[in-house]
Amino acid sequence: MQTAVNPRKGYLLGLSAYLMWGFIPLYFKAVQNVPAVEIIIHRVLWSAILGSAMLLVWKHPGWWRELLQHPGRLGVLTVSGCLIATNWLVYVWAVNNGRMLEASLGYYINPLINVLLGMLLMGERLSRLQWVAVGLASIGVVQQVWQVGSLPWVSLTLALSFGFYGLIRKRAPVAALPGLVVETWLLVPLALGWVAFHPESESFQPAFLFSHQVMLLALAGLITLIPLLCFNAAARHLPYSTLGFLQYVAPTLVLILAVTVFGEALAPATLTAFVFIWLGLLVYSVDTWRQLRKR
Repeated sequence: MQTAVNPRKGYLLGLSAYLMWGFIPLYFKAVQNVPAVEIIIHRVLWSAILGSAMLLVWKHPGWWRELLQHPGRLGVLTVSGCLIATNWLVYVWAVNNGRMLEASLGYYINPLINVLLGMLLMGERLSRLQWVAVGLASIGVVQQVWQVGSLPWVSLTLALSFGFYGLIRKRAPVAALPGLVVETWLLVPLALGWVAFHPESESFQPAFLFSHQVMLLALAGLITLIPLLCFNAAARHLPYSTLGFLQYVAPTLVLILAVTVFGEALAPATLTAFVFIWLGLLVYSVDTWRQLRKR
């Protein structure tokens, strides 16, 4: 049964997801003594366990039968799972290696990727004011990329991986929670295989597993599932380009944390990009508000 589109619900869910993602560096800094790959392994394992428990409580009748009847969807979820795992790994590495500003830039680029994918693959169209907003944001992003002086692989990897992930999940006919559970369980064999080939991994030694630190890593399941559930649900109620512009909330919070809490230098070029991007967001928000009032 097709879920009725509710834009107000979509905005609330999308904003909640991006606020949580904006503050998530605080968590990764708390576990930065653990290598990024191992953090992702724990994230996959704990997300699979917690997601399965949530699915037992928050029932979705018939989802497993539908999946078996359409095995092609498993392939789609495998691709989306690999995309989100790549995004996780690069993001955690960037946060714990003093490159939060690059991560922030990646998520500023991401809405432009979303708009492009929405236009090219989903037939979405932008109004004149929305084009102005995209132009302003593009100026800010291009100016920032130019100042970097080299290919910003962290930023581009984050933007492209999450852009395609969101598009796949929007088009995949699988409910948010079952889809997330299947995604994470499809990644579990890869995670366990990595552990088997790296028995020296610090976070899988008995002393670590019985310490308080393992409880911090277990929280990775919760902080992973909740915002992703909100995001996937929001994607079903909003145009993909609109969902993309809400994305600016998360990198702005990451930018603020990077400069004020973790002492990363904010160059004038980055500040200029920040101003252009928020001008674009302002124009887009005004246009969206006008359209909602007309409706």
